[in-house]
Amino acid sequence: MKFLPLKFSALFVLFLGAIDLAAQPRPVTYVQLTTADGVLEGVVSGDGKVRTFKGIPFAAPPVGALRWKPPQPVQPWTGVRRAVEYPKRAMQGRIYDDMIFNDDGPSEDCLYLNLWMPATPPVPPKLPVMVWIHGGGFVAGSSSEPRQDAGNLSKKGVLVVSLNYRMGVFGLLAHPELTKESGHNASGNHGLMDQLAALEWVKDNIAVFGGDPDNVTIFGESAGATSVSALMASPLARGLFHRAIAESGALFNPSRPLPTRAESEQAGIKFAETSFGTSSLAALRAKSADEILQAALKLPQNYFQINTDGYFLPDDAASIYPSGRQSHVPLLVGWNRDEGSFKSFFADDAPTVANYAARAKSRFGANADEFLKRYPATTDAEAKRAAQAYAGDQRRVFGIWKWMETHLKTGGSPVYHYRFDQTLPLPADAKEGTEPSAPHAGEIEFVFRVLTSRKLPWRQSDRDLSELMSTYWTNFAKTGNPNGPDVPQWPAYGSQGGYSVMHFQEKSAVASDAHRSRYEFLDRLGTAP
Repeated sequence: MKFLPLKFSALFVLFLGAIDLAAQPRPVTYVQLTTADGVLEGVVSGDGKVRTFKGIPFAAPPVGALRWKPPQPVQPWTGVRRAVEYPKRAMQGRIYDDMIFNDDGPSEDCLYLNLWMPATPPVPPKLPVMVWIHGGGFVAGSSSEPRQDAGNLSKKGVLVVSLNYRMGVFGLLAHPELTKESGHNASGNHGLMDQLAALEWVKDNIAVFGGDPDNVTIFGESAGATSVSALMASPLARGLFHRAIAESGALFNPSRPLPTRAESEQAGIKFAETSFGTSSLAALRAKSADEILQAALKLPQNYFQINTDGYFLPDDAASIYPSGRQSHVPLLVGWNRDEGSFKSFFADDAPTVANYAARAKSRFGANADEFLKRYPATTDAEAKRAAQAYAGDQRRVFGIWKWMETHLKTGGSPVYHYRFDQTLPLPADAKEGTEPSAPHAGEIEFVFRVLTSRKLPWRQSDRDLSELMSTYWTNFAKTGNPNGPDVPQWPAYGSQGGYSVMHFQEKSAVASDAHRSRYEFLDRLGTAP
């Protein structure tokens, strides 16, 4: 796709009336940019340092006959398209407690992206590009979350893109009729195809904004990190990005293979027949988006899953990576200290040493002694902490570790490993007895340099850590290496015969992986129980 030359114009919003000029708000500066699809109008931040374009379509609205279709090309527009507000988020009904949105609500018409970049375009235009994929378990989330505002991150010399993608039944439904009409003998994975389309848009368009299409880093958290590992595994995404960052997620678990396309098709038929008394694709497309959503919300959250469709994913990630068929790109990957909950281990029992040992014997049988060696506890408090550590490993960490280890062996590229250990400050209204934690998703505000997006009594150590992490992330996006003259050195994982982990905390430091034996134990079992 070719673009016309840049064209900028500044418009100033003036407050009318007899007022004290010193009390006036800073004038809002708009900027226009002409692309082959039409003219966009973005905005310059109040401090004059960041240009932002929001709600840019990267595919046609996936509505009507395009529901459950791969993303289709954007239709050009006439006149000036304002790109100053977040687009509507994808259809969703389950919202997590830590999610706040700055958009107008959910819609099937959701395939839009946002851009943040330094206000002064580089000459020549060669900004590293970072493409953010939000989390939410493939059922919730949006690019409009305040903790993902990338204005401050872009000030570190990068162009940041964030995007929406279809989720749940709209993004993952497979069906035999969809497979037949696809032209690729595949169905499902439409949300991943949306992410692919956004990357193709970046490759074709980002230069006009000052970005470098040959230096693109994909990064995401939770489901976004899982998407990163899926994009790395997909042959369709090869060459569309050059580095990858994954925070607390992976599409890689040898103990739980992805469903096949045929299995997902049968799940799709069952959904249609149970919910609407028909398996007809035409009948499903005739239903309103809300009817489809409400029917899907009656099912388990993970009913619709990524599948090995033979097109986007020719095989399970647990087979693609060991054979070296993934994108060979540098990877920065890690997780947070408190990814799990001790309650999932103890159920209704109190977290005591005795209950801990009994549960271990019940779960691991002959391997219980080795489990207790890897996750030791001699006090009730230690039993609670050990159970929490195992719960996080079982649910999330083991799969990420296995992915990281496999990519290190077969990916021909460096890997940098971290753990986020900084406990978040407790809010003023925290319940008595609440323990500080480094929870799942707790690092997002730090990476984006937007601690103020959450009302917590932030400390100077939090602000310092945010600066450190955002510098590592942007250094990696620029060069494929997080190191630089302005940060402590971070050795690559597996380099020099060691397995180094960067621990992000009040005094961040590199240490050897103290928990490697845990993951090796789970690996030897052949499963994460």
